[in-house]
Amino acid sequence: MRIDKYLWCVRYYKTRSIATEACKKGHITINGQEAKPSRDVFPSDKITLRKDQINYVLIVLDIPQNRVGAKLVDIYRKDETPAEAFEHLELLRLSKEHYRAKGTGRPTKKDRRDIDDYSLDFDSEDHENETE
Repeated sequence: MRIDKYLWCVRYYKTRSIATEACKKGHITINGQEAKPSRDVFPSDKITLRKDQINYVLIVLDIPQNRVGAKLVDIYRKDETPAEAFEHLELLRLSKEHYRAKGTGRPTKKDRRDIDDYSLDFDSEDHENETE
């Protein structure tokens, strides 16, 4: 089975064309080699794919006949993605929530107080250095 079809069948990509694009961009490797969309997949192959800033590592257990339901995906692949990859994604998500987007209007009272506290910390450090 082709790699793009396999990744679509085991629900890593919503459509085959998206899986094909990922192959063409070099986001998918099989046994350490970049894979073209037409590359065949066999049981025991190790697939690495980069999606949503996570490097997924999969071991092919079996080849499905067609797209499978979400509950049956584990029959056809073994996910060996390290837990650190998901922790890194969580940290990225939290850091994006912390900062306000540019152009979202005036700072709120809480934002202003945080800015004032931040700037006061630096001012107090400067005064301590001058007195020494």
